[in-house]
Amino acid sequence: MDKTSIIVLICVGVLALAGIGYAIWNNFNSPQVALNNQSQTTTTVTTATNTTPASVSQPSLPVVQTNSTAAPSISTVVVNGTVNPSGEPTTYWYEYGKTQALGAKTSAYLLGSGYATLYAPAYITGLSSNASYYFRLSANNAIGTVNGAIYSFQTDTTTAPSGVAPTASTISATAITRTTANLNGQINPKNSVTTYWFEYGLTSNLGTVTSFQTSENNNSSAAALASVSSLQPFTKYYFRLDAQNQFGTVNGQIQNFTTNGPVAVTIPTVNADSANAITNSSAKLNAHINPSGAATTYWFEYSNNSSLSSASSTPEQSLGISSSIVNVSANINNLTNNTKYYFRVAANNQYGTVRSGVASFTTKK
Repeated sequence: MDKTSIIVLICVGVLALAGIGYAIWNNFNSPQVALNNQSQTTTTVTTATNTTPASVSQPSLPVVQTNSTAAPSISTVVVNGTVNPSGEPTTYWYEYGKTQALGAKTSAYLLGSGYATLYAPAYITGLSSNASYYFRLSANNAIGTVNGAIYSFQTDTTTAPSGVAPTASTISATAITRTTANLNGQINPKNSVTTYWFEYGLTSNLGTVTSFQTSENNNSSAAALASVSSLQPFTKYYFRLDAQNQFGTVNGQIQNFTTNGPVAVTIPTVNADSANAITNSSAKLNAHINPSGAATTYWFEYSNNSSLSSASSTPEQSLGISSSIVNVSANINNLTNNTKYYFRVAANNQYGTVRSGVASFTTKK
C-alpha cells in the first residue's frame, strides 16, 4: 500500500471515530477492550408487517449499533451504542455474560419514538475481576426486537467508578406563539458529564428530537431549555426532557402546550356593541375585535347620519398581535343633546381593513 492510501485510511478512521464520539465517554481512555471477531447479528420478532419504503418515515424496527468500545474496571463496565427508535416508542438494554450465550441483562431504558439516532449507555455492576465478558445492545419497539453485534471486554483491577444516573424534570413551555415555543426543564448531572435533549410531537408518543446539549459536571440542579419552531398554529403539542450520563438514561414527565391561533393569519374580525355612559353630550362606544394573528389597529367612526357619511373618528389605537377576541372602547364628547347617533368600529392589519355593522344610541335631553 502506498503512502497516499495509508493517509486516506487514517483520515477515514479519524472521521468515523469523531462521528460516534460522545462527551460521557471522554472519562474512559483505557484500551482494555478486545473486539470479538463476529459480524453483526440481527434477530427480529416481528409483530407487524411494514412494506412502506423508509423514505416516507413510516414506523419500523429500531436500528441498533453496539459500540465495541467499553470502559471496564475491577467489577463494573460502562458500555454504549446507538439506537434509532424508527418512529415507535422504543426501549433498549444490554445482554452480557462470560460466554457468547450471554444470559444476563440490564434494566431497560426508554428512548422515545423519534427518527433520530440516540446514544444508549449502560453501567453494568457485579462483575468478576480479571474476567472476560461478552455483551451486546438490544432494542425493542412495537414492530419487533433487534439485537446488535456481540463484542467482548476484560475486567481488570481498576477501581470502579461511582455515580448514578442524572435526574430530569419537565417544566411548562413558555414564549408560545403560533409556530414557536420554548421547552423547559431541570436537570441534575449527579457529578457526571450529562447530555440532555427534548422530545416533542403531536401525541404522547412524541417523535421529534431537539439538538443535544451538554451540562456541566456537578451535583446541582440547572435549567434546561430548547427553542422549537415550524410548529402548526392552534395545535396541541406534547414534550418531555430526557437526560443521560454514563450511568444511565432518564425521562422527565410528559407535558403539553397549545400553540396560538388562528390556523391562518388573516384580516381582523370586528363587531360593534352598544354604547353606554351616555349623557347629553358624551358617550362610551364599545366593540370587540379579533386581530386574527397580526398586529392590528382600530378606531371608531360616528355620525348623526345613518350612512356615516362625513363621520368623525376617534384616535387610532393599537391592539398588537393577538389571536383572541379583545374588548375595546372609546369615549366621544361634544355631542348634541337628544340626538340619535350611529357608530361602527374599524380595524386594520397587514391583510386589510374591515368595518363592523352600524349600532346606534340617543343622547339625553
